[in-house]
Amino acid sequence: MGWYRDAVLPRVLDRMCGTAEIAEWRGLATAGLSGQLLEIGFGSGLNVAHYPAGVRSVVAVEPSSVARRLADRRSVDPGLPVTFVGIDGEHLPLEDESCDSALSTFTLCTIPDAAQALRELRRVLRPGGTFHFLEHGLAPDARVASWQRRLEPLQLRLAGGCHLLRDPVALVGAAGLRIDSLQQSYSSGPKPWSWFSVGQASRPEQEGDAGLPSE
Repeated sequence: MGWYRDAVLPRVLDRMCGTAEIAEWRGLATAGLSGQLLEIGFGSGLNVAHYPAGVRSVVAVEPSSVARRLADRRSVDPGLPVTFVGIDGEHLPLEDESCDSALSTFTLCTIPDAAQALRELRRVLRPGGTFHFLEHGLAPDARVASWQRRLEPLQLRLAGGCHLLRDPVALVGAAGLRIDSLQQSYSSGPKPWSWFSVGQASRPEQEGDAGLPSE
């Protein structure tokens, strides 16, 4: 499985996650990003075309060397520096409060310790900075969730440790980030894989002000 995970899967994901429909979701997720951007799970650079003009620089975390090579083939604004800072979102080699915004797309499902990665992300995000995310995860419908539970073991093996049963919104809130906007719906395709959450959260200016937005 090592050869499959390292050499084949990044190319498969590049194709599967590079559709026109998912590009529309990426546009929603990236809107409003600015300043120095941290992107965890940079992958093959599929978000680059959607970065707003306000993004000045990017620090990227990506464990796959194949995905990084695929990213090199995509055109990047020469005035936008992209620096790879590590392969592990759980331990970021960045100073506290050093990033203005952060981005994750289809990444929290796979990081072994997503809760720790989000705590690290919160640490390096300045107070008031925003975290934008686009993730798939646990569906709200009991029948779909039941299928997700059945498929989870196979999914973990074939998709490089990707979980179907994680709740990204709960993970973000538990990390002490305040969820300011959230849109959830099924995309096209089989429902166990297509319950999408796209949202924006922020690191509160004051400690203790986090969680879901009030009604």
